[in-house]
Amino acid sequence: MKKKNFLLGIPGAPTHNGGRLAIFEDELYVTTGDAEEPQSSQDVENLAGKILKMNLDGTFADDMPMEDSYVWSYGHRNPQGLAWLEDGTMYSSEHGQTALDEINLIEPGENYGWPDYEGDETSDDTVAPVIHSGDNTWAPSGLTAHEDVLYMAGLRGEAVYHFDPDSEQLEAFVEDYGRIRDVLADDNKLYILTNNTDGRGNPDDTDDKLLEVELE
Repeated sequence: MKKKNFLLGIPGAPTHNGGRLAIFEDELYVTTGDAEEPQSSQDVENLAGKILKMNLDGTFADDMPMEDSYVWSYGHRNPQGLAWLEDGTMYSSEHGQTALDEINLIEPGENYGWPDYEGDETSDDTVAPVIHSGDNTWAPSGLTAHEDVLYMAGLRGEAVYHFDPDSEQLEAFVEDYGRIRDVLADDNKLYILTNNTDGRGNPDDTDDKLLEVELE
């Protein structure tokens, strides 16, 4: 059987490729990076530097902010994680250029600023992150939600971070396992995937690992 290609023409490069796929309420979301061409993120006709959305059969969702477009939000550098709170509020984790990694609250049709704005810098038609790493680097990857709290994987940060959207406070939740690639909350457990063998870590003989942590 010949497989159908739903969406072609997403730019790619050696780095900055996004690549997160997530299904929420029977719709598919896709993150794309700027593919090393920063200004592409501001071009809504270009699929780089975006969060895309579609029906599961590849057709346009009914509530898209732009006509005949898969673009749900734009102005992203390299978004890596997607998660939703219980009320449907959507968040994404994103790599900054040099530090200034971000957690963004995602709204349809909004511009998240890259490459014109980073961190607290913003304009009337762009959205600033709800939190950023300042001079530090999280190198965020996967993102998940449990009881309206976000858990974010950190590669360079070598931790799982706990972020409370209400207080906007972020702290390390799990450490000492090296680079963390992905996280998944299921029931009252958090599953954590390490990535010390990706060429940038310091693996031991037992890497990589899938960890299970109880959540209160």
